[in-house]
Amino acid sequence: MRIPLFLKQALDDVAGPIVSPIIGKNRTSLWTTDFDDYGPYTFPDDFCWGTAISAHQAEHRQPSDWTAFELAAINEGRTGTGNTPGHGKPGHIHNLDKYSEEVRVKKTNFDSTFKDDLGLAKQMNNNAFRFTLDWSRLFPEEDMEEPDPAGIEYYKNLLEEMIELELTPFATLFSYASPQWFWKERDGKCGWERKDALAHFERYTRAVVKNFGSYIENWCTLNEPVLYLFSGYIEGTFPPLENRKDALALSQATETLLKAHALAYIIIKNDGMSRGLSPMIGVSKHSRAFEPWRNWAPLDRITARSVDQVFTWDFLEAIYTGVFKISNTRHSVKIPGLRGTMDYVGVNYYGRYYVESNLLDPSNPRIHLHDPNDPMEETSDLGWASYPHGFYNVLVETHKRFDLPIMVLENGIADMEIDDEKRQRFLVSHIKELWNAMKYGGVDIRAYFHWSLMDNFQWDEGFEAQFGLYKTDYNNNFERIPRKSAEIFSQIISMGITQELWENYSQK
Repeated sequence: MRIPLFLKQALDDVAGPIVSPIIGKNRTSLWTTDFDDYGPYTFPDDFCWGTAISAHQAEHRQPSDWTAFELAAINEGRTGTGNTPGHGKPGHIHNLDKYSEEVRVKKTNFDSTFKDDLGLAKQMNNNAFRFTLDWSRLFPEEDMEEPDPAGIEYYKNLLEEMIELELTPFATLFSYASPQWFWKERDGKCGWERKDALAHFERYTRAVVKNFGSYIENWCTLNEPVLYLFSGYIEGTFPPLENRKDALALSQATETLLKAHALAYIIIKNDGMSRGLSPMIGVSKHSRAFEPWRNWAPLDRITARSVDQVFTWDFLEAIYTGVFKISNTRHSVKIPGLRGTMDYVGVNYYGRYYVESNLLDPSNPRIHLHDPNDPMEETSDLGWASYPHGFYNVLVETHKRFDLPIMVLENGIADMEIDDEKRQRFLVSHIKELWNAMKYGGVDIRAYFHWSLMDNFQWDEGFEAQFGLYKTDYNNNFERIPRKSAEIFSQIISMGITQELWENYSQK
């Protein structure tokens, strides 16, 4: 599709008010949303402020599918040769061989240092903490009827330390990693496609709520399920390292995850009621601002909207309606017990992706992590485009679609510098957009968790993508070194975003 120059210019001129609703999404030049206010930007007293970690990324190695992947990557030399940060190479883990066996086993050594680490969160004025329970730690063997006592003791100690420090626990049941035995073939199927997958997940969930239900009222059943499915079954960068064709090929695994969520929702709700509690339960979605690579190209704009719908909204809409539909296909399945099993929507936001349509293969557009032709665009160490205005749009759109409370469960940037200017700008500009969404968008936002407390293992990116407010010194006994952004985050929590903070840290 070739469009004359004058028409490109005309489309750009009218894109916002006229063309966008007709032919898809619009690419903007905004950095932050333009509202006429001057601060200070303060938040409710009961707002939850925290940082986050994930079990496999921070804790000692357990017998999971990800552990098996890491061992194979080392043994077979699949450690990212030719890999570019931000562009995962199927079956590889970026520069994993550059780190010692101790680091690969202990990750951040959080098992041994969690009291100190939680103390760092408290020093930043956090009043909440998000963590993941490790399924393979509690059920390392398939035939176990009861969870491993050592695993139960570890998480009880962790939770009791949170309570002691007045950090409200936000618990996640599944975040990418599952027991290695779960992937043994049964009747020709593995993992989430096994006939007994739900029975195993139910056993795990019941054990968790039995042992920890008295500590936890805020639950995320599944962390970023769509990213997990696309990375594991299509891109081949996460276990099970497959390369299937499209979203239809993921339907069975997707439907099982939806059923797993609904099952966990009922188990947690019933347990909470029996304890006189009112648990809040949801899932988290990995969100990007999908915008067209070329504003003048209608097919880019249409494709950007289509990608956004499939990646961001289809899974959540299934929970909201009880019917799982794959956009742009005839696939539609009603899942009993699923409808309405969402007390809040978890939003994880990391920036902008650009979508370039492909005339020869419309179902396979090219995704750009940033625009190298824009010298003003700020990118992370992974090459991801930072885009605070898109955060506002995602929060408002989520509110419009579901009218439920929102928990921002992850928001962060890879920046390895100690004086991490990019992260400082990221924090101030994105939390201001969160404030904008609450004031101007009418969005009910209850929590903000920065990803992450300290540097950790970043899946196929290995250890070199550093998201921590605290640096993890892997060469010096896992020492935690505060970055400048830790101080900024603490100031925001205690005082809001003052005019001084906004003027000093909001702009590039």
